[in-house]
Amino acid sequence: MFLQPFMPESLFTRRDFLLGGTALAGTLLFDSFGDWHRRAEAAETEVNLYSGRHYNTDSQIYREFTQKTGIKVNLIEGEADALLARIKSEGSRSPADVFITVDAGRLWQATQANLLRPLSQSQAPKLYQAVPANLRDPQGRWFALSKRARVIMYNRDRVSASQLSTYENLVNPRWRDQILVRSSSNIYNLSWVGEMIAADGAAKTEAWARGLVQNFARQPQGNDTAQILACAAGVGSLAIANTYYLVRLFKSRKPEEREAAKKIRVFFPNQKGRGTHVNISGAGILRTAPNPRAAQLLLEFLLSSQAQAIFARGNGEYPVLRGVSLDPILAGFGQFKESTISAAVFGANNAQALQLMDRAGWK
Repeated sequence: MFLQPFMPESLFTRRDFLLGGTALAGTLLFDSFGDWHRRAEAAETEVNLYSGRHYNTDSQIYREFTQKTGIKVNLIEGEADALLARIKSEGSRSPADVFITVDAGRLWQATQANLLRPLSQSQAPKLYQAVPANLRDPQGRWFALSKRARVIMYNRDRVSASQLSTYENLVNPRWRDQILVRSSSNIYNLSWVGEMIAADGAAKTEAWARGLVQNFARQPQGNDTAQILACAAGVGSLAIANTYYLVRLFKSRKPEEREAAKKIRVFFPNQKGRGTHVNISGAGILRTAPNPRAAQLLLEFLLSSQAQAIFARGNGEYPVLRGVSLDPILAGFGQFKESTISAAVFGANNAQALQLMDRAGWK
């Protein structure tokens, strides 16, 4: 199989996945250019990357990796579940070295299919040093690359921050017909509710989901951007969305979207308790990787301060690496306490979350 370097391949149609702050201390200090060059010489000359991320700025990271190491990145892009199906169908002859995706649920799916190679701390000390324990697989099969907070956004003309507190309090009758959120099968919601199960238990979470459905402003439809725009338009007063979607609207080329963004404020829930739910984009090395040394070198580069800064600036995400500056708009939303519930735990709860949400009437 021939893989084009830096040429995204869009072979897959979108379909929902169903079952399946910061001090400089702790910053990963990567090697000098000379050591990168020496280590690259000991690795293979190319690395094959299957990526479920669809952000143009990621290509800048891959180009810089090639410039630094001389290792060519062959990029295949697609929907994460389709990429997983492709890797399974290719079997031991798959050319894939690295799998990158958004959301812990899909990473959990990859581990359940036994697709990812475990790395011990002695084998990958740089990766373990860079990524906190709650943002990596306990067996080192995947590591977070970036973070995204799932927050409550509110229409500034209809709600004040003093009225908000926790995710659990969204069932308050005061929010009847006011909450905008995506469908139950959306992967971001599956992991959000998966964390609720870990924090509050399944029975309490199902009761919460039933109350939340009673407060929906409309039947779930569209992506996070659609929820934010509907909130700005007054369809509802609150929207559940990832922070980087609002960053995008502030930077939109469409004046009407920038004006809509100005009507929205961000509230970080559960600050007096476990903290705000934070999901991840992450990556792992395939068990059948033909270029495992180059693959590990790529993961290390993705967690360098150089690459992390591009993640932060390019897509408005929170970097995993401490000490990396945020996008100015994202920083303007404020600092917050993050939940430390393991991404491996809420990723594993995705299937239970979907069943629970369906029983609650969350379409």
